[in-house]
Amino acid sequence: MTLDADLHALATAKNFAALSTLMPDGQPQTQLMWVHADDDHLLINTEVGRRKFRNVEADPRVTVTVFDKENPYRYVEARGRVVETIGGDTARSQIDELAHKYTGADYANPIGTDRVILRIAVDRLHKNGI
Repeated sequence: MTLDADLHALATAKNFAALSTLMPDGQPQTQLMWVHADDDHLLINTEVGRRKFRNVEADPRVTVTVFDKENPYRYVEARGRVVETIGGDTARSQIDELAHKYTGADYANPIGTDRVILRIAVDRLHKNGI
């Protein structure tokens, strides 16, 4: 299914997203993340050793809210699920692409573990200010 045009525009611009995953006890966990999109999915890049990755391995349901950097009251909340993970050189290359998008340079943080891209299919949307 093609990604909503407003969500795609926000996710491919230099806007931040809040990613919410579910902890083993059912509590939500939210982190501020870099985000991107292809034609059909939201894309989040993380390390396989992170809690958020372990959370989506156990329960792929997520919520991603992408905020307009010029007006944070303008946002799209997307509820969906991680349908695929992509690791290796593809994920490592994508973190540099994201770093260039957000900082203008290669990814500066040391790479402690393998990178992984979370491909998120959107099931439900809520828009505000759009």
